[in-house]
This record gives sequence, structure tokens and C-alpha cells, in this order.
Amino acid sequence: METLLYRLQALALRALLLLVSVLPLAARRRVLGFVTEWVVRLSPLRRRAARNLALVWFDRPQAERDAILAQAARNVGRTLTGIWFNDDFAAEVADLDPEGPGLRALRDARAAGRGAIVVSGHFGQWEAIRHVLRREGMETGAIYRPNNNPFYEPIFRAGIERGGAPIIPKGRSGYRQMLGHIRSGGFMALLPDQHVSDGEVLPFLGHPARTSLAAAELALRYDLPLVPAFAPEGDTDLRVVFEEPIPHTDAATMMHAFNDRLSWWVTRHPAQWHWLHRRWKPYGKRRPR
Repeated sequence: METLLYRLQALALRALLLLVSVLPLAARRRVLGFVTEWVVRLSPLRRRAARNLALVWFDRPQAERDAILAQAARNVGRTLTGIWFNDDFAAEVADLDPEGPGLRALRDARAAGRGAIVVSGHFGQWEAIRHVLRREGMETGAIYRPNNNPFYEPIFRAGIERGGAPIIPKGRSGYRQMLGHIRSGGFMALLPDQHVSDGEVLPFLGHPARTSLAAAELALRYDLPLVPAFAPEGDTDLRVVFEEPIPHTDAATMMHAFNDRLSWWVTRHPAQWHWLHRRWKPYGKRRPR
């Protein structure tokens, strides 16, 4: 039954993508945003996102949190549109001017033949970051978690592969592949804003959250710049901002700084973060730094 369900889900998605493919990209975003909003409304994902919002913004009116949740659910579809139709998305952002001092640090690393670690979150149109870097001659690979649905997996992977190579699955063999890539001067993009069971307990949006230290550990071990990058959407425009590299200290301090920077963006654009993750889980006896 599970295999049949997975197959039906993938077939339904392929049919939907085929239907909307005749529309302009902006219209595809609206249609798919409407679909994902209702998927979230009618599934347990809604309760999870509502709990996250109530944890972080318990002092905001319920109506305001509900509005953020609805917008965030639509933004899931908007973001996935950019992945499912990544060639069209790349063309859309081809003339986008990146901002921020971190771009110079990345250019300097490339000129010196060194790799770099770009860190972002499931925030805004994060795939735009790798498109900009590729256009700038700094093609950037990414780590991803293979989907539980094996029939959806080729759809998703084909999308993210268009943003830059290599695309490396999480796991021990993938980690070795990533090490080889950065040691040879490659760039990698990581999204360390999800719960990891063995992560360090660090504050995020004012609450303790287990956070992977891997990005900072790699930057320290191989003397690479650790550059936060974010792609927030405005009412009429999309920005790609490469922030000042996080100074090398120790891994926990560096990832604390990353959490703070992502929190800054989420606070200003709350509906653009992926509230559907189980980001905050019990952390036991270890206290946050």
C-alpha cells in the first residue's frame, strides 16, 4: 500500500506540473502556492507549524500567527516551483545583482583556488543563491536528504541538479564526497536550520535548538570562508545577499552566529521561513550556550 500511495502521489504531481507548465513562471507560483497552502491546511503539517509559531511568538495575536502560517504554506509552493522548474527560475534571476560583502570573500577564495562554505536556511528563494554563484563562475554543490518517496525523488533531484554540482546525498559516503570536493577547491551550500539529533544546543529565534556544527567544523578544518547568504522576496523583487563571513573562532560560536543571522531575517520576513520542520525538540540536560 505504501508503494502504491507513493506512486500515486508522484503521478499526481507530474500531472499537476505538466498542467501548469504552459503558464508563465509567476502564475505557476500562484497556482502551486494555492495547492501547498491547502495541503498544509488539511494535513498534520498545519499543527506542527502552528506549534512552532506559538512557541516563538506566543505574545502575538492568534490571527497574526494564522496569517503567517497561511503565507508560509503558500511560500512552500513558491519555493518548490523554483526547484521543479529550475531552468526557468535560472533564466528569471539571470540579471539579478547580488549584494553584500560576502561575495568578495567568495571571489577571493575562488581566485586563490580555495573552496568555501555557503550557509543559508530554508528561507525565501534559497535556490537563487546557487544560480547567482554559478553565473559568477563559482558553481556551488549542495547536500540534500533523499526523499522517502522513491517516485518523487527523481523529480526533486533533477530540479536541484540544475542549480549546481555536485548534488550529494546525506550520509557517510556523501560526506566523504563532499570532503573531496572542498579539498579540491569546490564550493558547497549547506542549510543547517533543521534539527539534528547529535547537534549542539544553540539558541534559534529565542529558543534552544539542536544545531549541526558541520559547516563551521569544515570551515575551521580546511581554513575556508563561512559565508551566510539569504534570498528574501519583497513585494516586487528578489534579493540575494551575501553577508560578511562569520569569523573563525570555534564551531559552536560560529553556528550560534549563523543562527542569530538567520533569526534576524526570519523576524523581518516571518512567512518566508519553513515553519513546517520539527525544529525545536527536547534537548535533555544540555543547556543552550
